[in-house]
Amino acid sequence: MANPTIVLLPGDGVGPEVTREAAACLARVAPDARLVEHAIGGHALDTTGESLPATTLDACMEADAVFLGAVGNPRYDSAPESTRPELGLLALRQALGAWANLRPIRVHPALEDCSPLRPERIRGADVMIVRELLGGIYFGEPRSLSSDDGERHALDTMTYTEGQIRRVADLAFRIAQKRRKRLLSVDKANVLACSRLWRAVVSEVAEGYPEVTCEHGLVDSCTLRILTDAPDLDVLLCGNLFGDILSDEAGALCGSLGMLPSASIGDRPGGLFEPVHGSAPDLAGSGKANPVGAILSAAMLLHHGLDRPEAAHQLERAVDATVADGIMTADVGGSATTAQFGDAVRARLEPNSPIDGSDD
Repeated sequence: MANPTIVLLPGDGVGPEVTREAAACLARVAPDARLVEHAIGGHALDTTGESLPATTLDACMEADAVFLGAVGNPRYDSAPESTRPELGLLALRQALGAWANLRPIRVHPALEDCSPLRPERIRGADVMIVRELLGGIYFGEPRSLSSDDGERHALDTMTYTEGQIRRVADLAFRIAQKRRKRLLSVDKANVLACSRLWRAVVSEVAEGYPEVTCEHGLVDSCTLRILTDAPDLDVLLCGNLFGDILSDEAGALCGSLGMLPSASIGDRPGGLFEPVHGSAPDLAGSGKANPVGAILSAAMLLHHGLDRPEAAHQLERAVDATVADGIMTADVGGSATTAQFGDAVRARLEPNSPIDGSDD
């Protein structure tokens, strides 16, 4: 794809800072790309009164790929649900038809001591979490928060269709085919009707992938397995709620959520790419935010969004080389600022750099 348009959504908190570093990396490895910035989240609420302005949505729908920094502002924590910054992100995922979220969890050898777990527990861990993104309790209706006779009531609805489960399961199995051919499907089938349907449909899809070993696990035990057997895990397939929780837990293996990228993809070309970490408003403007997750999300954008795997691999190798050289931000035991880390990555993308060139 020549001359692609990439919409940048810096968002809130540390979002603008990590987006700046990711965008500079994209400009280096994809110089023909057109980078266009728009508002979302709390910043958009402050300036337009909407968490997802129409101009932002239109630009994202027309773009070849979308990059998001972070969304969330504590000033809106007690605001009515209709004015929460996070609603802009949920609405954008729906509009883009991004029904699957990919979260790779890989422990860098130089960062084994940063994990709360012993190095031998996590050494060699390389997990891909595939999370269904448009179903489940986050989107189910009805939902309400009300008060009756002085007693407050809350209602959320978890719902899944066979089609929603089948398409994300098929994607997860295809990913497992290209990895170590092991898939663990996470559910709560002993309690939830949605999970019983989930398990049944995943089992049906598994029949079409006989070379992939499929295992079903209750979310309770899977939570423990991430902490005790991470190197043995390959692909985890999860519903929306369980995937949200387990992927953040798995982030602890790397020592910091700031290390983790993600891609949200669906039937449309392109997709939405964002670091896993939140907006971290307490770090905004301090220069302490870890941009690794954002830069690796840019690499996923190049690979999955623009079909430029070589550019993606160059960027990934540059990040690996930077970390291996001991250049890290404070959250993983280093002293580099956000900008210094980004500069170090880009220095390893110079034409004379040994990591620049053809694929390994």
